[in-house]
Amino acid sequence: MKVLGLVPARSGSRRVPGKNLRVLGEKQLVVRSIEACLGARSLSKIVVSSDDDAVLALASAFPVVALRRPAELSTDAAPAIDYVRHALEALEAGGERFDAVAIIQPSSPFTEPADIDAAVALLEGAPQADSAVTVMELDHAVHPVKMKTLDGTRLLPLLEEERGRMAAHELPKVYVRNCSVYVTRRTAIDRGEIIGNDSRGHLMPRARSVDINDELDWEFAKFLFDRRAT
Repeated sequence: MKVLGLVPARSGSRRVPGKNLRVLGEKQLVVRSIEACLGARSLSKIVVSSDDDAVLALASAFPVVALRRPAELSTDAAPAIDYVRHALEALEAGGERFDAVAIIQPSSPFTEPADIDAAVALLEGAPQADSAVTVMELDHAVHPVKMKTLDGTRLLPLLEEERGRMAAHELPKVYVRNCSVYVTRRTAIDRGEIIGNDSRGHLMPRARSVDINDELDWEFAKFLFDRRAT
């Protein structure tokens, strides 16, 4: 399977200004994603899609394609499928064709090459699947069974009654996408989908499942990195 590795790194993050260029352990987040892609064995080609001159300059120092993303595809509201299609059109203009696209997010700085390869292998090993994504197990404290709504001050179940199930071993394991890696088959992309109806999950540990969406996430990522380095 011929897979295009795609690092999306637009400018303009509102909650974490300059996010993709923030430095963690002497490397910008976008550089960490590029290096993870280069270390993976399953990617046929790697492209960095960005409207940011500084990001594109950094990408140009690596054996990847630095692709300028149009402004209209770089807004908060622009869907991911649009920049994926733009990258495919640009790279396939010369006749090359990819069977799948793997999106590797700079906002997940602890993604390892093995995670990329594992997600690609999941999709490749399941011909009927549309996509494969990285996931993490939810802590039992935020298990859906424990979620409530408020009617005034009265707590009511959001989904179902707890029925006394308070300990972790009494609840089924639940998983959530950790936003690290998304691998999508070309047929799903052509339908306008990033995650299809049949999606497979590669489990990553919670300690490497940080997704930087606000300043608290950034501080937590720095804490974890410093802890790993000691």
